[in-house]
Amino acid sequence: MSPRGVAMPDVRERLFAAAERVLAREGPGALTSRAITAEAGCAKGVLHAHFAGLDEFVADLVLDRFAHTARSAEELAGRAGAGTVAGNLCGVALALLDSAGPTIAGLAMTRPAASLRLRRALESGAPGFSAVQESITRYLDAEQRLGRVASGADTSAVALAAVGTTHHLLMTGWSGAADPREQVRGLIAMLASAAGAAGSAGSASGELPAVE
Repeated sequence: MSPRGVAMPDVRERLFAAAERVLAREGPGALTSRAITAEAGCAKGVLHAHFAGLDEFVADLVLDRFAHTARSAEELAGRAGAGTVAGNLCGVALALLDSAGPTIAGLAMTRPAASLRLRRALESGAPGFSAVQESITRYLDAEQRLGRVASGADTSAVALAAVGTTHHLLMTGWSGAADPREQVRGLIAMLASAAGAAGSAGSASGELPAVE
């Protein structure tokens, strides 16, 4: 445990990672300020020194994970022409699904103050689903120019379907529910095929490129 008065580097990330471990191990009911700081190995007051309370902490955790995925999605257009269209899309969709995880996102939805803070932040332009959708559209446009997506395909509609369905699975999942990843893989394979993506048949079912 960090001694009193000694600054901890990356304290927010340390607390966020600790919260994710508590949720994965014990579920939403176990997530308290004390459980988080104990898991992080720091003093009990550290969380409240950086956040107004647990609601703000939960909302900021979700926003942080969404922002990380949005930054990764910005790099998607650079992958145009490499791998398969379905595989590249699936990597981003699964990263978005894992960005907060159904348990964390569901927890935010059950805490009105956290949910309100999250919604206001996204409405104000915080990176989230819209940013990922825009990045996917740019990527598909790039693949279209390379001839790997059909010239008549509606790239914005494909991006909306991919992100919208992933958003639905994320927000309606719960701890212990069936893993939605196979549903995401099936959807992306279908969308890639409908968009006339080269080599799309079955291309979302194997190993997928990691989104760092």
